[in-house]
Amino acid sequence: MQRSAAVRPGLPGGAYAPLSPRDLERIADTALAILAGIGLSAVTDEIREYALARGGHFNEHGRLCFPRALVEDIVAQAAAEIVYHGRDPARTIRSGGNRVYFATSGEAVRFVEPGTTRYRPSTLLDLYDFFRMGDYLEHIDFCGQQVVATDICEDALLHSVNIAYAGAAATTKPFSISLADPATVAAVESLWDTLLGGEGSFRRAPFAAIGVCPIVSPLRFGPDTSAVLCEAARRGLPVSACSAPQAGATAPAALAGALAQCTAEALAIVVLVNLINPGGPVDFGPWTFVSDLRTGAFTGGGGEEAVLQAAAGQIARHFGLPGVVAAGMTDSKRPDYQAGYEKGMTIALSALSGSNMICECAGMMGSLMGCSLEAMVLDNDLIGAVQRSLRGIEVNDETLSYEVIERTVLGPNHYLGAAQTLSLMQTEYLYPRLGDRSSLADWEYRGSPDLLEGAGARVRQILGSHYPAYIAQDTDAALRDRFDIRLPVAQMRAGNERWPAAG
Repeated sequence: MQRSAAVRPGLPGGAYAPLSPRDLERIADTALAILAGIGLSAVTDEIREYALARGGHFNEHGRLCFPRALVEDIVAQAAAEIVYHGRDPARTIRSGGNRVYFATSGEAVRFVEPGTTRYRPSTLLDLYDFFRMGDYLEHIDFCGQQVVATDICEDALLHSVNIAYAGAAATTKPFSISLADPATVAAVESLWDTLLGGEGSFRRAPFAAIGVCPIVSPLRFGPDTSAVLCEAARRGLPVSACSAPQAGATAPAALAGALAQCTAEALAIVVLVNLINPGGPVDFGPWTFVSDLRTGAFTGGGGEEAVLQAAAGQIARHFGLPGVVAAGMTDSKRPDYQAGYEKGMTIALSALSGSNMICECAGMMGSLMGCSLEAMVLDNDLIGAVQRSLRGIEVNDETLSYEVIERTVLGPNHYLGAAQTLSLMQTEYLYPRLGDRSSLADWEYRGSPDLLEGAGARVRQILGSHYPAYIAQDTDAALRDRFDIRLPVAQMRAGNERWPAAG
């Protein structure tokens, strides 16, 4: 879908700063002290070898420590920007600096049935649909994996190549998938190489990232996920990595302490990637989450979460690293008032703080347990409004409008027909696709429609017609001959029974 001229990808953020410069320094210092003094446990032989070769050491508790000077040297030489190549070059994004992009992600295990409040296990076809939707929606810049293909989880290789294929078939925007087995990384890279024309092609112009969470908080490496990280780093593949402790459960209840621990864990990931592949593409992802201390349950929609993720964007810029944050994780089970205020608050603060890649921002429901297509199209409107706020107000001689004001007050006394008004209608203002701005009388005349009704109709219209053919037929045949691709061709064309063509 064509983007409005009023907004564009990568608008600069940074006007909102929940942390003062002194706060930033203290959190960074504490994180470096944690890495140097407390260290990490559950160190695999592979990590041990890389770390000890560059100056890491084990303390008296048998925990791997990284001296402050080592971490600072590595961070100074780490990639300050990651280029995610769109297979449509116009969709390429450059994550870093104060540029802000909006990304889906989440890996929910349930799909919210459109038109209902029923949650069922998500499937490969659902994932394909979410990738298609992300491809279509104009305010989504990067399509992260939103649901798990629970119908093919019996075999890691089968699962990995199918989700890698689903993303590539459904979008030319950059995207990411999550892998849990290091043995599958080579096959996924090979599949993506084939799409681009041959061995090594993907590494030269990567259009996707390997998503992984290699830390088990507090301060432990996950054996399988850290092995995925190491394998991807050895191959020079982009890694979208994060640490995700919960304040009050797997991180301190004090928000500053939770940030310090999470920052240390995210820095450890950056250090490990750079020990293996100096300057390699890796996101800095201190995803400090929150527990509802009344129950211990994860919560993603409160004011605490909003300020923590905004602070993470500041911390990434403090270290000069491309940062990813998580915002838009409502705890509501349906796209209602709670979902709206939780999503709006968390996404807006992360964007205004200058977070580079805002993940989880479209479609996620029920504390990341489910994903909704209707919520996704509504969130697209929300993200557009946030982008417009990022753009701010341009102040110059022309926009200050002195002459326009003079002509109007001496003439018609309104600006509705002014040349300036007509010229700025599409470039100064952004209009929601679904938000209802009609008059009360008009709304009543139309039967007082609910916003979700419009969202459902839009989902059916998009998914009943938007079947992109991004993989050439001969290439698709070669991929299906080599890999066990489970997406039926008939379900990747208009007119199937799942999404009848819009009338």
